[in-house]
Amino acid sequence: MKPLEGFREFLRDETAGAAALLVAALAALAWANSPAGDGYAALWETEAHLGPLELDLRDWVNDGLMALFFFVVGLEIKRELVTGELRDRGAAALPAIAAAGGVVLPVLVFVAVVAGGEGAAGWAIPAATDIAFAIGVLALLGDRVPDSVRLLLLTVAIVDDIIAIAIIAVVYSGGVSAAWLAAALAGLAGVFALRRAGVARIAVYAALGCAVWLAVHESGVHATVAGVALGLLTPARPVGGRDVLALLEHRLHPVTAFGVIPLFALANAGVDLGGGVLGDALNSRLTWAIVAGLVLGKLVGVTAAALLASRSGRIRLPEGVGAGQVVGVGALAGIGFTVSLFIASLAFEDGALVDQAKVGILAGSVISAALGAAILLALGGPQAPSGQGKPR
Repeated sequence: MKPLEGFREFLRDETAGAAALLVAALAALAWANSPAGDGYAALWETEAHLGPLELDLRDWVNDGLMALFFFVVGLEIKRELVTGELRDRGAAALPAIAAAGGVVLPVLVFVAVVAGGEGAAGWAIPAATDIAFAIGVLALLGDRVPDSVRLLLLTVAIVDDIIAIAIIAVVYSGGVSAAWLAAALAGLAGVFALRRAGVARIAVYAALGCAVWLAVHESGVHATVAGVALGLLTPARPVGGRDVLALLEHRLHPVTAFGVIPLFALANAGVDLGGGVLGDALNSRLTWAIVAGLVLGKLVGVTAAALLASRSGRIRLPEGVGAGQVVGVGALAGIGFTVSLFIASLAFEDGALVDQAKVGILAGSVISAALGAAILLALGGPQAPSGQGKPR
């Protein structure tokens, strides 16, 4: 599969997956606030043991199935690094700088608003961007938005994911077991050795990948990191005449887009807004810190970083992308739904704080989506890039 074809297929799946994600999120909210709301909480807290693993259903989704999602993210990162937009350091510089600005400023805004209170552990929540929802909003705008804007948003979100994954691995992991971590590293080394030996059977890697996931889970490092590591180890060039990465992404991306992520939303987006929960959230610094981080921090951080970089004389905006469209991309980057919810589940054990964080994530993501769509609609089509220097 050619890189451009892979990019377009990825966008199609993300766009359609965004609809499934939205339906699941709304279903979770409706269920949690219905007369059957107690059943919602009880279902996801049901214990489901497997061997040494004692997890409830929500944990199986968040630790198990989400590892598959992060594996696909790892595949996409690898493809972009080897054959996509991120393979060229010049082309990768702008989205990397924009993404960095879109992580640092939301965190600073969050820290300033939460002011060291009990929600301080959630500082990374507004740092994430939800690729599916962001691309889905662009799809609703149709041909009013050129492919260059979609590509810029996608690459910014991918770099954003790389940073978020690193934060999860370093900050939101528990006490690390050296023995289990060594076992995980040995498993990854085994995957690398099989690659070098030219083994192309996917079933072999799947079995070893499950063992790596178990070892990472038991090590104290969050289990989803195993998915990313395995994705990055997947060869991006043909092995034995088979394009393994493209094959895996073609098979698994629909599974994660239409299965794993909607199920994650169903398990995590439901918050009972009754009993004073909504009032508590609206009076919570944590809620408003997340909203401010997603809406203001992302927009200003991405936009300022990208435009300042484009004025340096070394980096240019993509052809057909103007300053106004960069602002629109910055706004859409504030849609932090999936990974933000995921980080919130890792950051807090107190159910009240989790609910406040969910309200902030939902509100911030909706505002960012509406704001980004309004900005791009107001532009009315491609613009000539402005304020960018010529490469030296």
